[in-house]
Amino acid sequence: MARKVMITCAVTGAIHTPSMSPHLPITAAEIAEAAIGAAEAGAALVHVHARNPVDGRPDQSPEAFEPFLKVIKQRCDAVINITTGGAPTMTIEERLRPCTHFKPEVASLNMGSMNFGLYPMLARHKDFKHAWEKPYLAESEDRIFKNTFKDIAGILTACAENGTRFEIECYDIGHLYTLAHFADRGLVKPPFFVQSVFGILGGIGAHPEDVAHMKRTADRLFGDAYQWSVLGAGRNQLPIAAQAAAMGGNVRVGLEDSLWVGPGKLAKTNAEQVAKVRQIIEGLGLEIATPADARKTLALKGADRVNF
Repeated sequence: MARKVMITCAVTGAIHTPSMSPHLPITAAEIAEAAIGAAEAGAALVHVHARNPVDGRPDQSPEAFEPFLKVIKQRCDAVINITTGGAPTMTIEERLRPCTHFKPEVASLNMGSMNFGLYPMLARHKDFKHAWEKPYLAESEDRIFKNTFKDIAGILTACAENGTRFEIECYDIGHLYTLAHFADRGLVKPPFFVQSVFGILGGIGAHPEDVAHMKRTADRLFGDAYQWSVLGAGRNQLPIAAQAAAMGGNVRVGLEDSLWVGPGKLAKTNAEQVAKVRQIIEGLGLEIATPADARKTLALKGADRVNF
């Protein structure tokens, strides 16, 4: 039997600002349609953030999530993964609120404090529709994305009480060792869902050797007790997905990670990126995992046990 590859689609995120692409989902209706379209194209999991519907600013209030969570759940079977990353400008308490309220099957969890440099985007984008966008990018030159050991332990404890499992976001090799530390403490249990992030300024690079090194280290630390997935930022999205799929991994795409579907061509929908990576995966002779496959592989509690 062909190996099945899980596709995650991160539909809007908190990195890109509305002026960068007219296709970035902003309103609850747009986020819902983006997630449903991605699921119909083959994504087994959809990773969601919320935004202010007026100016597109990242919004981590449960009230911003509620309108689209229910619609996505009603109209598709994809596993819904809620962020605890929010945006680097938010407190850990703000970032945690949607997950403790909605009790999702999966939540993202960042494995370390880091520089998270978005300011180079100012060289490519000059005109902004909203007053918050330019300072949000510029101030990232002097901003720490805070994820201390205490923060991580707090999220693990708060979400685990609800049966939520985690997409473990690892932006560098040291983050794998941090995951091993929390596994040793018994605060997170296998199977681990490790999402390796490549190409963010402040994290590991996007060279093929970086991808291989991340996989080798995770194999050594976790053996067969984890599922590996990757995301490549910007133009690295599809090359890194192709490499990881060939190496036995799973993949993540979506407008959170890249606004593009080809050189100089903005993606009009998240589903476009899912279709592109699905073509690569099936071209390798592999199959696409269904949401049911993902729930079984990741030992999830099921969509009937969430609070939305």
